[in-house]
Amino acid sequence: MISAWDCFHFATLELVRSTPIKQRLVSAYRRHLSSLPEDQVPNEIRESFGQVMRSLCGVQPLRGEDAVAASVRKMSNQEADDCAALIVEMFGMMCKSHSGAARGATVVQLHAVERAAGDFEVPDLVASN
Repeated sequence: MISAWDCFHFATLELVRSTPIKQRLVSAYRRHLSSLPEDQVPNEIRESFGQVMRSLCGVQPLRGEDAVAASVRKMSNQEADDCAALIVEMFGMMCKSHSGAARGATVVQLHAVERAAGDFEVPDLVASN
């Protein structure tokens, strides 16, 4: 089972593609967010997650389309931008809490990290015709 963090990570990657914002939102929802149960979403973003899900599925579809296609079709470009930004913001909040939990871990150094200066030298590039 994929974690909530992974779902938001993949949805965020979907949102940075070069396709139009509305198409990216539909893809992020269908591929990564639609199968995520709300009870698996961290409490600190659950309300925002519910808001995003309602905005992505709140419109009655026309014949031949689903609720997400209808909802995104009805959004203005600004509303689509705001929805995408909220998804990215939720992922950022999850990353902060994830990294905070990781800070409590103990780090054990297994080998020396000292390196000789020559280890980092880059050879000169020579152009030839």
